[in-house]
Amino acid sequence: MGKELRVGFIGNPNCGKTTLFNAYTGANLKVANWPGVTVEKVEGSFRYKDYQMKLIDLPGTYSLTSYTMEEKVARQCIFSDDVDVVVDVVDASALERNLYLTLQLIELGKPVVMALNMMDIVEKRGMEIDLHRLPEMLGIPVIPVSARKKKGLDILMHAVVHHKDFSEKAPLIHHHDKAEKESTHLHDHHKDFAMVYSDEIEDKIDLIKNALKKKYPDITKSRWHAIKILEEDQEICARYPLDLPQVLDKSYESRIINEKYDFIEEIIGEVLVNKDERAQSTDKIDRILTHRIWGFPAFLGIMAIVFFLTFTIGDWLKDYLSMGIDWLSSSVGSLLESAHVSVPVISLLTDGIIAGVGGILTFLPNIFILFLALGILEDSGYMSRAAYVMDGIMGKLGLSGRAFIPMLLGFGCTVPAIMASRTLENRQDRLRTMMVTPFMSCSARLPIYVLFSQMFFEDHAMIAAYSMYVLGLLVAIVAAFLVHVFNRKNSDYSLLIELPEYKAPSAHTIWIYVYEKVKDYLTKAGTTIFVASIIMWFILNFGVHGYTTEISDSFGSMIGRFIVPVFEPLGLGYWQIVVALIAGISAKEVVVSSCSVLFGMGNVTSPTGMTTLMGVLGGMGFGALNAYCLMVFCLLYIPCVATLATIKREAGGWKWAGYAALFQLVVAWVITFLIYQVGSLVI
Repeated sequence: MGKELRVGFIGNPNCGKTTLFNAYTGANLKVANWPGVTVEKVEGSFRYKDYQMKLIDLPGTYSLTSYTMEEKVARQCIFSDDVDVVVDVVDASALERNLYLTLQLIELGKPVVMALNMMDIVEKRGMEIDLHRLPEMLGIPVIPVSARKKKGLDILMHAVVHHKDFSEKAPLIHHHDKAEKESTHLHDHHKDFAMVYSDEIEDKIDLIKNALKKKYPDITKSRWHAIKILEEDQEICARYPLDLPQVLDKSYESRIINEKYDFIEEIIGEVLVNKDERAQSTDKIDRILTHRIWGFPAFLGIMAIVFFLTFTIGDWLKDYLSMGIDWLSSSVGSLLESAHVSVPVISLLTDGIIAGVGGILTFLPNIFILFLALGILEDSGYMSRAAYVMDGIMGKLGLSGRAFIPMLLGFGCTVPAIMASRTLENRQDRLRTMMVTPFMSCSARLPIYVLFSQMFFEDHAMIAAYSMYVLGLLVAIVAAFLVHVFNRKNSDYSLLIELPEYKAPSAHTIWIYVYEKVKDYLTKAGTTIFVASIIMWFILNFGVHGYTTEISDSFGSMIGRFIVPVFEPLGLGYWQIVVALIAGISAKEVVVSSCSVLFGMGNVTSPTGMTTLMGVLGGMGFGALNAYCLMVFCLLYIPCVATLATIKREAGGWKWAGYAALFQLVVAWVITFLIYQVGSLVI
């Protein structure tokens, strides 16, 4: 087996930490929650020589204070026995900003190895980093790596293994001749610590250290605890209270921060050559993409391109899958008939399972293209710009600008989007964000848009589907404003987000991202949608008198007809549509699979199936306006069961999940009602 070595990967957001982590672990990842909290941790493992390396991907953070859940989790993990060595992943192109976290990590007292990432960007800017002087000033190994190109990975792990049991720091060479001569300390701090504060602060640290050792003899890392007590860190002060009124006369947090940045400025001055070179290409692009006027239209334009590709390329591939599903359905049907299998069983397999699950699988190309595009946008550095552009709007709604990040994630899947609201420090912000995030159009709704827009809007199908994403965004913004009006508690936090350099996306990182999302989609098709298709088949083929071939005598017909009056003012007064919407609460894709079963189509997504279904719906009086209203209602109504369960877990009870379901149902009914009634007057 070999010895186990636990390595924590930590760094600022967008420093390439996850890309580096994935370069070691590939897709061999384990995702769970930290014990006692609701912040995700990702673990991976691999063999390196005689060691079983257990890697922990810590939450991206700018510091190790105790304000946000991410900072608390990262600090507790590093400080505990869960981590033997800390790999500090640093964006070399933003060295000055990244070094603040580095200094905090060094003060924690664990073995730290710096992975200096994105050196290629530094070279492109015409800058150089003195890789001999930097470790001299910090006292830790500094290893240049390229996470994207997988360079320097072996030497980084070599440094981790050899630094795990460090008993003495590397020689610290500060060249603080003037500071050392003027210092009144008997002890030479500059030879022992990378970060040395002013004499007044160091005197207080020494006094607090002595008091801690006297009152708490078992305490370790007394210098770090003394600094935290000077900063009035709530967690440390509560755990180790001291009665030193003359020493702890106020909070020294801002002064300690300023002195850290003074040292960082000194480091940058000595190790970074040609610092004045700017990333001019990034600045030029950002003049448009982050412009206070043009930034939002640019965001809409980029998303329009994403959905243009999703429809054009995705639909071309979807047609081939539809042909395969048709062949499979007819082949299975013929085979079962030749084997003299009973009609109900044949119907269950072909009309229920294959039609339901197969109809969803045909949208796999569209889903793949969507996630591929979102992965490229995220890894290139654009998604943080979108959140930055929306900061002003979110502030006017009484929400932190950070709240738009979960909303952006909602374009992919609402479940991780709801979980991302954990990054909001204020509970009111989290609850309000959870209430409006499900209005963002997740990928599960895409099959509904593709099916009904192609049937009823033909050449304008992409525009009709894209309007759902714009409408969802607008409804989320208006809903957030209405919630803010009824609850006037403003957020005390503004958006702090990094705008990283634009970079070529990592094919490996995007592959893992798309792979995980597609796997989740297929898993849902094989579980939730599979079960829902079987249940739907049963309620449509059985009634009070048992098995029936007349769907109008089924339990589904009875349920749908009972609820139809509620949906008639929305243009959705058809019992089949009502039953499909009810089934869609399990998973939004089920609306499409239910239509296959409800209308007896072997493959409703094939060109023949869509033509037939359009004819059936047209004969019922269901036209383009009805189809658009159906898309709108599917966009806005009750989120799927998985989302409700996530809201329950994140908010701490089913009460908030119930509020969210009722709130969205009311909003969906009102907006669909207005669109249908106004549309009926115009058309």
